[in-house]
Amino acid sequence: MLDRLNQQPADALLALIKLFDADPRADKIDLGVGVYRTDDGATPVFAAVKAAEKKLLTEQDSKAYLGPEGDMGFVHALMPYVFGAQDPSKGGRIDGMQAPGGTGGLRLAFALAKRAGINRIITGSPTWPNHPQILADLGMEAVNFNHALPDGTADLEALRAAVANAQEGDAILLHGCCHNPSGIDYTPAQWDEIVTIIADAGILPIIDLAYQGLGQGMEDDAAGMRKVLAAVPEALICYSCDKNFGLYRERVGALYVMGRDADETAKVLTNGHILARVNWSQPPDHGAAAARIVLEDAGLTKQWLAELDAMRDRMREMRDTLAAADNRVAGLDLTAIATQNGLFSILNLNKDQILAIREKHGVYMAGSGRINVAGLTRGNIGKFIEALADVAG
Repeated sequence: MLDRLNQQPADALLALIKLFDADPRADKIDLGVGVYRTDDGATPVFAAVKAAEKKLLTEQDSKAYLGPEGDMGFVHALMPYVFGAQDPSKGGRIDGMQAPGGTGGLRLAFALAKRAGINRIITGSPTWPNHPQILADLGMEAVNFNHALPDGTADLEALRAAVANAQEGDAILLHGCCHNPSGIDYTPAQWDEIVTIIADAGILPIIDLAYQGLGQGMEDDAAGMRKVLAAVPEALICYSCDKNFGLYRERVGALYVMGRDADETAKVLTNGHILARVNWSQPPDHGAAAARIVLEDAGLTKQWLAELDAMRDRMREMRDTLAAADNRVAGLDLTAIATQNGLFSILNLNKDQILAIREKHGVYMAGSGRINVAGLTRGNIGKFIEALADVAG
């Protein structure tokens, strides 16, 4: 019976990784894989996480199951950083559960929405490719609107039109910060308008907050989401620690629910527990436990935030350097890159140019023109700018 399955195409990013690995050139540049890298090209383990893991090694006294809700100490320790001074408890209106990475949180959020009778999710385009893939797997409809304008800013008019055409019982998916793949975030003024648009429409916001701290800082990166939560009765928030703790392979995430009251939140989470049970049963423990230890120790928290600041500053330096090179690259407007946030930006290159920069210069990027800014270093950014000038001119 298994012969009924059709051959599926290889994941484009995984194929790109194989091409990069097979390239013998010593000066090749990998801008495809979406992980943070230092100026030496390494993806390090945070020193704060290493210290927490040492503590975990000596103090952890059991490997027994935690239950489908996961490490609730981790879930609650994270809440002040996610929800800030607007009272994380919200009188019990906000609570959460651990998930295997931000992807697990998204899967739970979409599945909960479907259980609640929601079948359409309004989604900006472009978006992270896994968003529409998860929705399709769940049999839900993605209703797309244009996210980005040609000048590298957000298309708020398109969002406004999409919400105006929303049907009763729709939800909207919003990137909390560091938009993947464009790096184009909403401004504070735009978030103010979005809050009004969503509240007036009565649709459910689902917020993907996967990169908090990598854009403008922990507080600024959560500000838009917090404005939304202050104005609506219900929301789902999907969170990832894979990036801001460097815990990629540990798959550390959470789903938070804000209900109309504490009873509704608790009821929603019982459904989340059932869905988790039938999907992955129990989430992995190690990474979440390490993050919890960091968040419970003032010294480790300070160290973690300092490491996060250094990551953000390095990426900002690469963005500023690229933007300053705008006059050296004919046919491309690089100036907006300095105003964008997080790991990613999209360059307006066609497929022939993307192929040419790979074959002639050993620069690897996604076929959409998305680059991982953290793949650039002080040592290779000059080569990258010259390669851009060659293929774009």
